[in-house]
Amino acid sequence: MTTVRTLLGLPGLRPHPSTAADLLDRAVTRIYVTELPDPGRYLTAGELVLSGLLWWRAPGDAEPFVAALAAGGAAALAASGADAGGIPEDVIDTCARHGVPLLEVPPDLSFAVVTERVVLALAAAADGARKRLLTAAAEDAPLEDLLARAAEELGTACWVLSGVPRVVAGTAPLPVSAAEPVRQFAADRARPTAAGGLTVLPVASRHAVPWLLAVDGPLSTAQTELAEELAGLVGLARARSRPSPAPLSGNVRAVALRTEGSAEADDVLVELLATTGSAISTEAIRPTGGRDHTAALVADDGSWPADWADDAVTALSTVEPLLRATRILAGVSDPVPAAESRGAFEVARHALSLAADREGDVVVVPAAALGVHQLLLAGTSTELRTALRRRLLGPLLDYDAEQHSDLVRTVRVFLECSGSPTRAAKTLHIHVNTLRYRIGRAAELLGVDLTDFVAQVDVYLALASES
Repeated sequence: MTTVRTLLGLPGLRPHPSTAADLLDRAVTRIYVTELPDPGRYLTAGELVLSGLLWWRAPGDAEPFVAALAAGGAAALAASGADAGGIPEDVIDTCARHGVPLLEVPPDLSFAVVTERVVLALAAAADGARKRLLTAAAEDAPLEDLLARAAEELGTACWVLSGVPRVVAGTAPLPVSAAEPVRQFAADRARPTAAGGLTVLPVASRHAVPWLLAVDGPLSTAQTELAEELAGLVGLARARSRPSPAPLSGNVRAVALRTEGSAEADDVLVELLATTGSAISTEAIRPTGGRDHTAALVADDGSWPADWADDAVTALSTVEPLLRATRILAGVSDPVPAAESRGAFEVARHALSLAADREGDVVVVPAAALGVHQLLLAGTSTELRTALRRRLLGPLLDYDAEQHSDLVRTVRVFLECSGSPTRAAKTLHIHVNTLRYRIGRAAELLGVDLTDFVAQVDVYLALASES
């Protein structure tokens, strides 16, 4: 990283005695020559502003000029007083008051020479930064160490974000939610994106879920080039990382996920579960449609969020525009001992089937949404469910078809109201005596007592087997 102090090694430039030593450590990203009284609209943070002070005429003129430098984040003011009889006290005092480092350019040193020397110094620093980053990458440095090295070279904080979204690594607390840069990037992927004061660049990789490099603040051309180099190195680091399945003990949950229309399920699930911070052991469901189905076991130490399904919908909705999948569906089981993980996978798989029947681009169904009868029926074939439904409900189905009545629905509502005639009648908007008559007629057709608990269970399972 090139700093104001670094440039003092160039022949001719020297700090004015009024400049505090700690201000000389500011990063310099480029040089800007101006004689405008207020150059604020053209400034970029980190610029060394070079001026012959032609804009200064009288005390007070320095205020708008120096204030603009301070507001724009200029690294320093390099001034020549050759045409002003030396640097005016007004300029010196204003720079000290605004905390803008002031460098003196000797009258016999042309601005062309200063510009050339600064540009060469910045180019050499950029080459050195690239070499140092490449060295860190070649040494297989952890991602956190690579970012820390990059932050030093760039002179600003940086982060790697996942599209799910989450912060994969960073050198400081992220000033915005991780979702904001992802959404901005999804809206405009053609060029580096500005989001919440960050510059966001894509990390090249073959993974379905993209990673993004976010750098704090607007970047100069040199910084952007270095950030692009860093993004490439982050992509290599991601490709080298191979998460190994973790042996799990204690309680676990199974999560099943499907990406309709694409083979992105594995990557989406791994990135989604990484947001929980729990240990993961991946295990594929029997493939029935390519790699669009996957599942995983996740450790559950009791800290699993109660609203995880809602959080997952939010996270998957954020990344969905970046994927090829037309829909993302997921199902999650209840926590069970690790020894019972096979059953957890079955529950998650059936929750995933229920998600497929619901509307929406992203649907996540927790085990709590599955009734026990649904799980029991899901374990039987379609043919067997149809046969059992006909065996138990045949006379009732035939009666409804012949008489154009709705006794099947009446019986189902009656059972779902726990056999309460009053509640069932209210639900169906009929008189309770009418309800009792219909239930009596249905019991007569079926040859069972619909007030008997065992008979109620059998009939209800037959009714539920239709879906």
